[in-house]
Amino acid sequence: MDEQLSEREVSDLATLKALADPMRLSIIGALMQRDPQPLTVKEIAAALDEPPTKLYRHIKQLEQTELIMVAGTRVVSGITESRYRPAQKSLRLSGAVFADGSIDRQEAIGPLLAALDLVRADFRNHYLADRLDLPSTAPGKPASPAMFSHFTLRLRPERVVRLRNQLGGILDELAAEGDSTDPDAVDVTLLSLLYAVKPADPTES
Repeated sequence: MDEQLSEREVSDLATLKALADPMRLSIIGALMQRDPQPLTVKEIAAALDEPPTKLYRHIKQLEQTELIMVAGTRVVSGITESRYRPAQKSLRLSGAVFADGSIDRQEAIGPLLAALDLVRADFRNHYLADRLDLPSTAPGKPASPAMFSHFTLRLRPERVVRLRNQLGGILDELAAEGDSTDPDAVDVTLLSLLYAVKPADPTES
């Protein structure tokens, strides 16, 4: 694979397993930063604050599943050093892997849980570093943009679909808008998780 894809739809078992690890998701994320430049393993490690030796096997698996690619090489002190870039601009799990009867259905949850673990770790690290703009009751301090909401509702199926479309519309709008170039712009993380639980089958004991 030589050309970068606009979007890759993941439906094969090997790639699902490759994405089922927060470290590998972090590596892909480091390579997909805005204005991405090909990075060496050492540069990726520095961006993730991890030792390079911890990344090599992950890099190899990502390369084998064509999630990342070698963008160039050079010889440094007799050793060939590779620079990597993502093989796609965005990733999406195929709906087919979640279908009833899919042989990969059990593996499909791996990338989802890995993404949740990654967001949890990032949130924790930013919180402990006091870098999060969280709500405060301090007098004169401006309102925080942060929001946390967790609740369960009982909705009619058509209302669930409408809610999903409304949330999807917001995400599509943000994607089309792109990154702000304003000097006071801040990095924002938005985790969207919506799922409906099927009613229990009364015939099953």
